[in-house]
Amino acid sequence: MIKEIHSSQLRVGMYLHKLGVSWLKHPFVKNAFLIESGDDVRTIREHGIDKVWIDTDRGIDVGGDEAPAPASAPEAPAATDTVVTAPAAVAKPKAPAKQSMQAEVAQARKLCNLARREVVSMFNDARMGKVVKTGDAMPLVEEISASVLRNPSALISVARIKTHDQYTYLHSIAVCALMVALARQAGLDEAMVTEAGIAGLMHDLGKAVMPLEVLNKPGKLTDAEYDIMKTHPEAGWKMLREAGDATAGTLDVALHHHEKVDGTGYPKGLAGEDISLLSRMGAICDVYDAVTSNRPYKAGWCPAESLRRMASWKGHFDERLFKAFVRSVGIYPVGALVRTKSDKLGVIIEQNEGSMLTPRIRVFFSARSNAPIPQQVIDLASPACREQIAGIENPQDWGLENLERFWLD
Repeated sequence: MIKEIHSSQLRVGMYLHKLGVSWLKHPFVKNAFLIESGDDVRTIREHGIDKVWIDTDRGIDVGGDEAPAPASAPEAPAATDTVVTAPAAVAKPKAPAKQSMQAEVAQARKLCNLARREVVSMFNDARMGKVVKTGDAMPLVEEISASVLRNPSALISVARIKTHDQYTYLHSIAVCALMVALARQAGLDEAMVTEAGIAGLMHDLGKAVMPLEVLNKPGKLTDAEYDIMKTHPEAGWKMLREAGDATAGTLDVALHHHEKVDGTGYPKGLAGEDISLLSRMGAICDVYDAVTSNRPYKAGWCPAESLRRMASWKGHFDERLFKAFVRSVGIYPVGALVRTKSDKLGVIIEQNEGSMLTPRIRVFFSARSNAPIPQQVIDLASPACREQIAGIENPQDWGLENLERFWLD
């Protein structure tokens, strides 16, 4: 049972399910863990955290047989115990104020860094045979969901930037954010949005038990190695099922995110609506982040080019959901290289809420003279603007690299 208590009631032996502060504002690597020392209790109190939730099925209850808290810890008035039947994330959150891309990117970078540490810890636990509970990741999913609500593009774009050794972990974070954005675009209720986020974060858990020489191979896999990697959906599904707290939707996405609507996917070759809604969503989000990310053997595709190519893969994705996905990331996603009617090259730096066709772009290069030009931000939605996007461009055709610098800072 999940129970809300005051931090003054915390004792060694309790299982901490959630802290009553933003995930970014507490000092612990994990959001949920067994309290094994008085230092943990003292740290929580010293950080001014009053409200916490404990899981009495995984640790002792208030008034249970526990070790006393350190005598030096400051005491606060005890709060009345309140039993809650579900994590707070199930309730519809208050809509946060919308933030500019620049403002949200700063928070997204910090969130990605902290989230990566938690996902690394989760994968390490799975690799060592420890139980991985989806409920432990709820605070992280709440933070990701809040970031996407403030500005859908920021975290999705930041998480797309990966080094080789971070790919598996940041991919899980990116797919979580993409699933949340798609779920909201598709009109799902907030409980389903949360489930979509958890499913996205956990979808590749099975990769934790793949041979590291195959998982981290800096090159294209052989047929035999690919056959090994194709076992990761079932491996992840088994781990989540054995943990006992994963929802049916989360389990389904772990097992079926590589299915295709024409029945040519794996592991079961399901087709059409035999594939669940969340799994059809997961297939889109998983592929989009994979093809837009740099890998040792292949440069990531431009986000806009990725959408164009994915749209041409008939039988791969649910067409209705793919259209919703395009609306969620934008026809011209942040980071896409575009060419204007006046033959300037620019990078999309922010979406315009009113129209997907009129984002803000930073132009920096003349296609006519094949030379850099002074950087300028153009808001295509401005009534005074006479510029338009003529089409998307391939950065490699122009010898351009590191386009993140135009929108990241």
